Amino acid sequence: MLFREFYNSVLGTSIGSNKDLPFSVEKIHFEKGELITRYGQVEDVVYFINVGIVEMSIKSYMTEKIIDFFFEKEMFCGFTSFLTQLPTDVQIVASVDCEMEMIPRDSLMRAYDTSLETNKFGRIITEQGYIRKSNREKDLLTKTAEERYTEMFRSHSQYISAIPVNKIAKYLGIHPESLSRIRKKINS
Repeated sequence: MLFREFYNSVLGTSIGSNKDLPFSVEKIHFEKGELITRYGQVEDVVYFINVGIVEMSIKSYMTEKIIDFFFEKEMFCGFTSFLTQLPTDVQIVASVDCEMEMIPRDSLMRAYDTSLETNKFGRIITEQGYIRKSNREKDLLTKTAEERYTEMFRSHSQYISAIPVNKIAKYLGIHPESLSRIRKKINS
């Protein structure tokens, strides 16, 4: 179970293989293009990606924008909906075939009531998510599309080829033709 290793690494501990996690974890598979979370759904699961890539989109005035990609060994969900239990304004789709582990919200909430370790894990993951979103916002406000693409390529080069150019362009907030020019410039 890869999630158990991730959980231990976040906490800096080692739960023995005989000791159960204080919440339930279930393996699940999504096919490429399969909807994981739909617009308007109340999010009741948090996911951990063992293998795969997912994209998170939001509806904009005239279009749909990709606001994030999540990769192997990362957790994701429609977080605002997960916390508030109100319908989500995001959609999450498997970009490739994915193997994941999922944690039901009710199981996690029960563990928060009884496990200091789980509370610490939740706090750390929430802090990391906040930092990720804050950095994304700062990047959108202060960096060029070329700088954002270069950073994406540097940090996730092993995944870039699995993501269609038009989706990377949507994520960067530019047209696919502009991304082609950026890629050509970087590769020359």
